[in-house]
Amino acid sequence: MGWILKQLKKEAWNPYVAGAIFGVVVGLAPVLTGNLMGSSGSFLNLAGLIEQAIAPKLADNMFFKYIWKLGVNWQLILLAGVFAGAMVSSLLSGTFRFSHATSQWQEIFGPARWKRWALAFCAGIIVQYGASMAGGCTSGLAISGTMLLAPAGLIFTAGLFGSGILTTLILYRGRY
Repeated sequence: MGWILKQLKKEAWNPYVAGAIFGVVVGLAPVLTGNLMGSSGSFLNLAGLIEQAIAPKLADNMFFKYIWKLGVNWQLILLAGVFAGAMVSSLLSGTFRFSHATSQWQEIFGPARWKRWALAFCAGIIVQYGASMAGGCTSGLAISGTMLLAPAGLIFTAGLFGSGILTTLILYRGRY
């Protein structure tokens, strides 16, 4: 038990070990739950549940009646588990801290908090909108699709990494 706790307290894990554990989890998910890994639906569900609590008449619409049934589902539980796991991991490793921006961000874009919040908010909207239009998210397609060796998953993952590298080069202008 002491060895396991020592491993959990590490600030960073060996990427091969973490990848192998993640591969086992992704492989067992369909066997144990009957669902492939994916998380975009959890944000849609969470937003709908919040909307239902704050403005029930707005949530009483065609989308939530016929397309997306609101309620606690496996994706919402996955989202809560990811959040809780990250929180416990950062607390155990002693790396938990509140921060609005990293030094790398501040060096490139300046210290303005509004700029980081605005970019994060707009990017989140764009990503969620795209995931909703596509009927899934990057984790669903890249992780589960690649695990199944689906051509769409392999092509998407290559495009994901390529566009990520290109975006980083544009945003950081080759500084990192």
